[in-house]
Amino acid sequence: MRSSTVVLVGVLFVAAAPASAQAPSTRSEPALSRSKGQDYPSRTVRLIAPFSPGGATDVLARLTAQKLGERWGQSVIVDNRVGAGGHIGAELASRAAPDGYTLLVAGTPHAIGMTLYRKLPYDLARDLAGANRIATYPSAIAVHPSLPVKNVKELIALAKARPGQLNFGSAGFGSPNGLALELFKTMAKVSMVHVPYKGGSGQMVTELLFGQVQLASIGLPPAMPYVKSGRLRVIAVTGMSRSALLPEAPTVNESGLPGFEVTSWYGVFGPAALPRDVVAKLNADVAAILGASDLRERLAGLGAEPGAMSVDVFARYVREEIAKWAKVVRDSGATVD
Repeated sequence: MRSSTVVLVGVLFVAAAPASAQAPSTRSEPALSRSKGQDYPSRTVRLIAPFSPGGATDVLARLTAQKLGERWGQSVIVDNRVGAGGHIGAELASRAAPDGYTLLVAGTPHAIGMTLYRKLPYDLARDLAGANRIATYPSAIAVHPSLPVKNVKELIALAKARPGQLNFGSAGFGSPNGLALELFKTMAKVSMVHVPYKGGSGQMVTELLFGQVQLASIGLPPAMPYVKSGRLRVIAVTGMSRSALLPEAPTVNESGLPGFEVTSWYGVFGPAALPRDVVAKLNADVAAILGASDLRERLAGLGAEPGAMSVDVFARYVREEIAKWAKVVRDSGATVD
């Protein structure tokens, strides 16, 4: 499936070249020539969203495209390239010309995929250059009201008392939220049964509401209506800090499992050979748009938190996420090929 949204803005942004502190010279000096970063972008930029239109990643890509387009005075097109858990779009971006005019929104599913898929035609850390992280999405550990637990300590105690008798749902093998509870199992040293649903998170939530599975890790925005109506009970959130959407819910880290942290994250990437000054400009511009109050409000409504990093810190973060999820995938035995 492929759909495109064009973000058009009418203000032209022109980056001024810095004045040289040296005396004029009749020779052509590389130090005085304009860099690619200063002129970038001078035409339409394509931002690949590797998941279906309407999903959280797609919405994040469109918000990013809109705000970057406004900042640059250029059109930014969101190009949905769907398939293989987001890896078709990522491979396409990795093979694009390294000029900054084809970018990608990628994140946790791609870090997981480095181990989940045995034969991927690209490597997230080697073949793509991370410009900046955009946002993180903490999830909630939600239980059916019939499960007699109200916090993480009680869940761990119950799972230890009933090894292999509790089950948790997910949107499929290798899904970030499914692996979040696989990590929970490992850290808490408990045995629970994973029930993956091929129908995706919608089917899993339906089964959780009817008690076919007893608990799951799910996004906060889709969980909130059921939490407010009493059809689900959130015992903790998976990030390192509490969520503004549900501030009374403690983190897993603070309520019985120190060191536990799982957040889905997404950032802007380009081909590995992207010029460093273009990467630096992308980093600065993504950080700038994340400082805008209207974008921060939109992210908060999605249950997301702005997550800008420096280029070097983001590169290290990506490598650490690949290594972190590689262990979880291996421990869980998950594979898709």
